[in-house]
Amino acid sequence: MMPPPQLLGLPYDASSSFLRGAAEAPPVIRAALRSSAGNSWSEALIDLWAPGGLIDGGDLVLSEGTDVRAELESGVVRVLTDGFRPVLLGGDHSVTYPAMRAINMRYPRPTIVHIDAHSDLYDEFEGDRYSHACPFARILEETLAAHLIQIGIRAMNGHQRQQADRYGVDVIDMRRWTEGARPVVDGPIYLSIDLDGIDPAHAPGVSHKEPGGLTVREVLTIVQSLGGTIVGADIVELNPRQDIAGVTAIVAAKLVKEVASRMLQDR
Repeated sequence: MMPPPQLLGLPYDASSSFLRGAAEAPPVIRAALRSSAGNSWSEALIDLWAPGGLIDGGDLVLSEGTDVRAELESGVVRVLTDGFRPVLLGGDHSVTYPAMRAINMRYPRPTIVHIDAHSDLYDEFEGDRYSHACPFARILEETLAAHLIQIGIRAMNGHQRQQADRYGVDVIDMRRWTEGARPVVDGPIYLSIDLDGIDPAHAPGVSHKEPGGLTVREVLTIVQSLGGTIVGADIVELNPRQDIAGVTAIVAAKLVKEVASRMLQDR
């Protein structure tokens, strides 16, 4: 039987290229998740806080002046060795690279399903190979994934298209999505959801707003209908400083509920 899911906050945004603030997201998402405005049940009628359900592992405490990526990786390794599957709350998208290094110790080379406005495939960005614009280049360089499927992309440039071709990435950009393309996947899956993959009309609290994106319902449908087994997930790039009335935090909390519910169903 697959392990249950555990939340872990990764309060890190020093690899953000435009605005800071994503490091403040984990407690904000957790507050929305626990809010009395809603309840603890998923759409599949699973009570997430019931015994054997979602466990909250709190937020990782990061040290100053150390190898932060190593600390992030160790934090995810601890979730796995404690007998759980991680549901990670970013933080900026750079956290996915150390998370995938950890995941590979238990679940080698899963398929990544990546929802985002941006492909995050830069070889380097503004001189930083570990920018939040680069995690999937690092992941694919190290062959940490069997395959990468990207959904919702609508801000790709020539260099990133070359990178996608180089690594055999299946890019379901918004034009392909509207034409009916959908992900086909089986086996172990790592799910990475950047909240700016959702149209900013529905999720304004992000640093890089890109119009023309997915609806919240479309992302929920992806989560609920994916084939395979989710071995880990992250929800990243909420910037509370940019949010309006906590709307995006509520969206993030909804996604946490449905991702965790799906993981519990996978058991």
